[in-house]
Amino acid sequence: MVLVAVAALAGAWVGARRPAAKVAAVATGPGPGIVDRPVVHTIHSVPMAPEHLLSGGDLVPHVFTPRLTAEAAIVVDAGTGRVLWALNPHRHLRVASLTKIMTALLALHKLAPNDVVTVAKSVPRVPLVREGLRAGEKVKAWKLFYSMLLYSGNDDALALAIAAGGDKWTFVGEMNNEAHRLGLHDTHYVSPSGVVDRDNYSSAWDVAALSRVALRNERFRTIVRTKEIQVKWSAPTYSKIYINNNLMLRSYAGANGIKTGYTHAAGDCLAVSATRHGHTLIAVLLNAPNMYVDATRLLNFGFAAE
Repeated sequence: MVLVAVAALAGAWVGARRPAAKVAAVATGPGPGIVDRPVVHTIHSVPMAPEHLLSGGDLVPHVFTPRLTAEAAIVVDAGTGRVLWALNPHRHLRVASLTKIMTALLALHKLAPNDVVTVAKSVPRVPLVREGLRAGEKVKAWKLFYSMLLYSGNDDALALAIAAGGDKWTFVGEMNNEAHRLGLHDTHYVSPSGVVDRDNYSSAWDVAALSRVALRNERFRTIVRTKEIQVKWSAPTYSKIYINNNLMLRSYAGANGIKTGYTHAAGDCLAVSATRHGHTLIAVLLNAPNMYVDATRLLNFGFAAE
């Protein structure tokens, strides 16, 4: 079986840099084990926004020695919304592909797994990391969700935004409206992918709050905990392999999400969830040169403090 990289020239601008994500086109006939259906079939209505997604009144005093490398960080109890510890939690920072958490949340509410998305002409022209969607191509929505959240394809994000919102800018407006509805006052979006840094920002607090909402969606949870998936594709590709950029899924016991991000301006960004002994924590690190070490320390502290 010969694997041909779809995004060979994409670089590592969006999504985790180390190692680069893998999307491969398998130029053979479909074989056993290749998925051609979504794992979860349900679609949910948009929930009412809770009064307070996070509560920061009962932090656990702690000084990390050595200090975390992140410019901003937070760890919260996903069940209660209690903030356990935070560093510059409301600082407005670029968040790169963590933007796709909001894109996924909105598009999942609007698109059923087997809805067919026709790839718009503008989609293949989106900058930087792309899985290689072709204009006019018809793709089931669930495949685009896997590629967007695992591989972090910017073309997938734009294709889903257009399908869910009618056009890119209507969808971006809906992203900002939803941020306002959820009380994410540190957040502003200018694209569905996060590839554009200017005026696209959030905070560790807001990303954690948004992640708490997203994890309530069964389809979202199923996707972001997936380490690798091979899906059927139309000829001449036949199948593609999506490998999750989030290395915490392989290195941290109990890790089950969520999303990586990187641009030169944003630095390394990570939202990660993990569950142990029935408790789920969410940790967010922004502009963190050593984000996986930071995340491991932050989650270890959080579970010890629970």
